[in-house]
Amino acid sequence: MTEFVSDIQKIPYGAERVFAKLSDLNNLEKVKTLLPIEKIKEFSFDVDSCTFKVDPFGTIAIRVIEREPFKTIKLESEKSPMHFTIWIQLQEVAADDTRLKLTFRADIPFMFKGMVAKPLEDGIKKVAETLANLPY
Repeated sequence: MTEFVSDIQKIPYGAERVFAKLSDLNNLEKVKTLLPIEKIKEFSFDVDSCTFKVDPFGTIAIRVIEREPFKTIKLESEKSPMHFTIWIQLQEVAADDTRLKLTFRADIPFMFKGMVAKPLEDGIKKVAETLANLPY
């Protein structure tokens, strides 16, 4: 199992508000314009799941498998070339200061690890920064 962890990001809103936005995957509609459209296509989502196509990997589906109000959202791959989980961790420091950290764990086959490790690491950092800058 390979793990990538983002830097801790500061969000200028309370954890309850941030959690409400991030725990409902329907809210991805508002951020899909921030994604690299040349690589991510055919987005569909509902409250608990999201499906999209990533060139050259194919269709990927993820589902929320756990929500701990105002603290944690855990997602897991349902359809993907490799199994993975993502944790979105929130910690409220003050009423208008929530910290966010993303953790990505994946079963990456050894022969692909060298090819995908750096893009995944960079991608997790970029996703965390994007989530921190959303209008909550």
